[in-house]
Amino acid sequence: MNETAFDPLREIGANGLPYAIPIHPNLVHLTLGLFIVAIAFDIVGVLFPLEKPVFKFLAIPATRSNFFDVGWYNMLAAAIITFFTVAAGFYEIMLADPPANIKSDWGLKAMETMLWHGVGGVLLLAAIVAMTVWRGFQRFLWRKDLSRQVQWSYLLVGLGIFFLMFLHGTLGAQMASEFGVHISADRLLLLSKDSLLLSK
Repeated sequence: MNETAFDPLREIGANGLPYAIPIHPNLVHLTLGLFIVAIAFDIVGVLFPLEKPVFKFLAIPATRSNFFDVGWYNMLAAAIITFFTVAAGFYEIMLADPPANIKSDWGLKAMETMLWHGVGGVLLLAAIVAMTVWRGFQRFLWRKDLSRQVQWSYLLVGLGIFFLMFLHGTLGAQMASEFGVHISADRLLLLSKDSLLLSK
């Protein structure tokens, strides 16, 4: 009996991973979606007095507290999912084998890009967890008896994190598009070029 036949970690596919579809990019988009929805619904909740006539005209039965509920639960979910996002990212970075002679549009080599992307992922995880704790204090202690559940400073910091996510996401996109990290087509093309060189 072949002992390695049942060890999925030893069977690396064309994308350089032991599974067909990379996990990290999918979790990244889940993290982004949850965080963006959390901040967006909190903004709608803060601006609710201005929007109330629109909801009434459209016959949408909306209450301010419902928007804040969506903001809180999405922020909490973003904090939980981001731990898995970062963990999957580090696991997939450890299996990456990018070309060493290419530079990205930002002038970084693959290893530098992966390093900055990894450090940025940990910093964003810390920021999202801090935002969740801040949001929790506002919801359950500081502003629990107020109709406006979040502070303006919280929303402004959330918008600032959007910008950091854009920069961080660009590094991740460069790893895929410019260095071909865990992209099956890029790796297969590279393998075919190597085999052509070996056959000459």
